[in-house]
Amino acid sequence: MADFETLEFTRDGDIARLRLNRPDRLNAFSIRMWDEMIELGETVRDDPGIRALVVSGNGRAFSSGIDTTVFTSGGGLTEPAPGTARHDDAAVASILRAQDSYTWFEEARYPTIAAVHGYAFGAGLQLALACDIRIFARGTVVGLLEHDYGILPDLGGTQRLPRVVGAGKAKELIWTAARIDADESYRIGLCERLVDADALEVEADALASAIAERPPLAVQGAKRAVAAAFRLPTREGLVVEAEAQAPCLRSDDMREALTAKLEQRPARFTGR
Repeated sequence: MADFETLEFTRDGDIARLRLNRPDRLNAFSIRMWDEMIELGETVRDDPGIRALVVSGNGRAFSSGIDTTVFTSGGGLTEPAPGTARHDDAAVASILRAQDSYTWFEEARYPTIAAVHGYAFGAGLQLALACDIRIFARGTVVGLLEHDYGILPDLGGTQRLPRVVGAGKAKELIWTAARIDADESYRIGLCERLVDADALEVEADALASAIAERPPLAVQGAKRAVAAAFRLPTREGLVVEAEAQAPCLRSDDMREALTAKLEQRPARFTGR
């Protein structure tokens, strides 16, 4: 794994941890950070040795959003390979490239968990939304503030926020650039867990460990099947569900689960 300037990526067995690492800038997103997130995603998105990934931020905040130097530096994201641009409009192509730095968290074969503290504004909240589960520390303040700057959330916010809190609430939050606290976030379903700040890391690690102990084929299949529920008619989603189940029925892990039940011991799953 390459050394990064703006990220810290570590692994402890089958649990990985990604920490945004620009604490002096409240982990505001720079071009360099997006490039490094794309590079990391290309390396670990399909890694069979990872069973859960925890995403957090070093310092006082998860992320305060976009570093305003992005708009004045004149630089851009690393260009994709020649001939692979996905749009004729250069601005659209650049946005699509930036979105790649977030989308892999949603598409990763393993569950991704955002552990959020301090602030998660704009690009920071959109990263949390790209993860499967969000845990907020009490006292955290979040919001999509893009309308305050004459733009809209373009890193997945308009797509993922409605799926989490509903279309009406998503529009309200985006249009008003509202800042809401962790308690309100939990009330509307923006986060799945709400914990004291000093328990955030412990809670996230405990959840990652609990998920990592589950049968990997079933976990990965369930992630794909639940995602299908938001994009496919029910009957088509049921096919995805069945296709995810079939390998589980034939797996060593299912046999291990049944044996462990009979022997009254914890199952030891291998992902086979």
